[in-house]
Amino acid sequence: MAWIYLIIAAAFEAAWTFSLKFMKFSDLKALRWHSALSLQYGLPVWLPFAGYILFGIGNIYFFSLAIKLVPTAVAYAVWTAVTLVLIKIAEMAIFHQKLSWMEVFFMTLIMTGILGLKFFGAEVK
Repeated sequence: MAWIYLIIAAAFEAAWTFSLKFMKFSDLKALRWHSALSLQYGLPVWLPFAGYILFGIGNIYFFSLAIKLVPTAVAYAVWTAVTLVLIKIAEMAIFHQKLSWMEVFFMTLIMTGILGLKFFGAEVK
């Protein structure tokens, strides 16, 4: 179950990262009471801030569940690597960014290191 918690936490972290990407503080300062609840003006401004809070809380919650069951260093490495892969997949799918063979190579190195930590690291008894 801990590995599922880590994957969920990584998904929340990736979503949190994209919430930051879409935040615009200047638009928040320009928002007025009469336009704050409108779908055309208010929602595009408030949605990234709401995502930032909700995805951040979800990330912390599921990661805290996972590190109670998995050694902290392994959990952090897996969480970071899965987040990296999810962000790259989202960038390719949503923003149509290209994927180079060097990126694939280095992400494979990261995953190999994580698998090494999982299978050959010291077990907590």
